[in-house]
Amino acid sequence: MDNRNNQIPLSGFIIALSGAILFSTKAIFVKLAFNAVHVDAVTLLTLRMLFSLPFYIIAVFIAQQKESAVTLTLKQWLSIALMGILGYYLSSLFDFIGLQYVSAGLERLILFLYPTFAVLINTFFFRTKLSTVQIIALLLTYAGIGIAYVGEMKIDTSNPNFFYGSFMVFLCAVTYSFYIVGTGRIVNKVGVTKYTAYVMLFATAGIFIHFLFTEKASNIHFTNDTIYYSLALAIIATVLPSFMMSYGMKKIGSNNVAIITSIGPVSTILQAHFILGEKIFFLQVFGTLLVIAGVIIIGWKTRKDNKAII
Repeated sequence: MDNRNNQIPLSGFIIALSGAILFSTKAIFVKLAFNAVHVDAVTLLTLRMLFSLPFYIIAVFIAQQKESAVTLTLKQWLSIALMGILGYYLSSLFDFIGLQYVSAGLERLILFLYPTFAVLINTFFFRTKLSTVQIIALLLTYAGIGIAYVGEMKIDTSNPNFFYGSFMVFLCAVTYSFYIVGTGRIVNKVGVTKYTAYVMLFATAGIFIHFLFTEKASNIHFTNDTIYYSLALAIIATVLPSFMMSYGMKKIGSNNVAIITSIGPVSTILQAHFILGEKIFFLQVFGTLLVIAGVIIIGWKTRKDNKAII
């Protein structure tokens, strides 16, 4: 019997994992920017997208050349616009606001509730069946995230805005889960490059409009630090991982990407410790080990399936 439909391509696994690690640098760069530049969340988010914009315009041009045979329907255009608003405008806004009040490690832990929401949306609304591997990996990763969250709470509860910041990141997780599900269902029809570029252009438009109504362009001071952190956020934490994640979802599906990217909290906690000086406690270590175990299970299935293909 041919079981190819249940197999996970190795390239999809590696690219999704790499994209998750690059995305995990976002919280680090945001924290560094807040400390060095003293910029507000909306302005920093706008600068991130401003420096990202040229890359997505180029990507649209390339996509039109390579994927010109794909003509988007009105429904697809509306879906792409919705993904841009939910996936990158609102979720990024909630995330940047939350990062003003919680640690980078805690932000990543709360944010990684989104695979649960994504899997539940796929399961209950689109009747997608969970495999045994996915169930085991989910149990391990979310048990780990829950344990690590308890450890983080012992650090940050003295902050008067702790729960507000946590709630903002929680909203980010909810809105991002819709993006994950929507991307998994439309990216194959539109094409990875075209889909990602258009989604980010819609998101950028939303962010720019928000900025024009709430801030003043004259208040932006383009210092060396401002440019450095904005470029880092744009290229390392936005452009590269956005294309990598879309490619990963095309190759292995949104459920598997949601589980694989649970490595994100581990990556962020380690970076936050060594770069930002955030403390690591036993519960964090134990929780991150469970998260790693969940990712290893997915990786083990990947290697096993690809050996079968060969």
